[in-house]
Amino acid sequence: MLALAGAAGFGAAASAEEVNIYTYREGKLIAPLFEAFTRDTGIKVNAISASAGLDQRIKAEGANSPADVLLTADISRLEDAVQNGITQPINSGMVDDTVAPQFRDPEGHWAAVALRARVVYASKDRVKQTTISYEELADPKWKGKICIRSGQHMYNNALFAAMIARYGEAKTEEWLKGLKANLAQKPSGGDRETARDIAAGKCDIGIGNTYYWALMHDVEADRKPWADATKVILPTFEGGGTHVNLSGVALVKNAPNKANAVKFVEWMVGPHAQQMHADLTYEYPTRAGVPVNKTIASYGEIKRDTTPLAQIAANRKKASALVDKVGFDN
Repeated sequence: MLALAGAAGFGAAASAEEVNIYTYREGKLIAPLFEAFTRDTGIKVNAISASAGLDQRIKAEGANSPADVLLTADISRLEDAVQNGITQPINSGMVDDTVAPQFRDPEGHWAAVALRARVVYASKDRVKQTTISYEELADPKWKGKICIRSGQHMYNNALFAAMIARYGEAKTEEWLKGLKANLAQKPSGGDRETARDIAAGKCDIGIGNTYYWALMHDVEADRKPWADATKVILPTFEGGGTHVNLSGVALVKNAPNKANAVKFVEWMVGPHAQQMHADLTYEYPTRAGVPVNKTIASYGEIKRDTTPLAQIAANRKKASALVDKVGFDN
């Protein structure tokens, strides 16, 4: 049974039948996964969900931390956890055999449990082309036609870091200047608001994550008109594939229930959880052979870029500095 605990919700004592999870993911979104894990294994999940500060909390708790697993979205938070010294290698042959190397930490401290792509939302009425490259977003033909959230947001930071990994800082800076020159308005809002502004005619294309569009289309009735007015184009790097980021897990350094934590990570990349990820969170499974959700499949077959997420993570600070240097958010 799922327990969403508060600040003092569970203690540090180890138990053969419990696992303690700190997560940046929305509690109600992932609760079904925790409940299914308990049904499948008999291991109780105690979870704390927050939007910020969990890695600092684990660091402050030190050896007495009750946390076994850190579950989050975006490579930046997992890499921050590693840099903060609060993780340890997962050491699971099952995880290594299931998750492709580009979606795992080379030292084993984190692994992807699902994937999300950073794609183009485009007006159905005003954009006729069906393919586009990331490089093309800086083409002057899009001048005054692009909407996007802050360049410092972790989703865009990872995309820009991927550009640095491919082309280096100098060429990425020129690309960012071109992208900024094409903006229809100052970067603002989130990915859903990008679709909203395209639907309202403020811009023709924007950049967003795959699952937001699917949620608007399938679940969020008040936002369905934004999805209905737009289409998703899977962009690629020239000579490469579509940029993907992760939802992932790290094993906490002082995990009191380490064996159960490893079981949880292995379950999360197993067939049952992978299908739940596809159907509940509209993400791409990391496990080969698991069907994607039909709405996600409607975007077309994705060709994932092969740049390792660890390499993208290593370029995050450079990407952030370039955003400030070109005044992207100004």
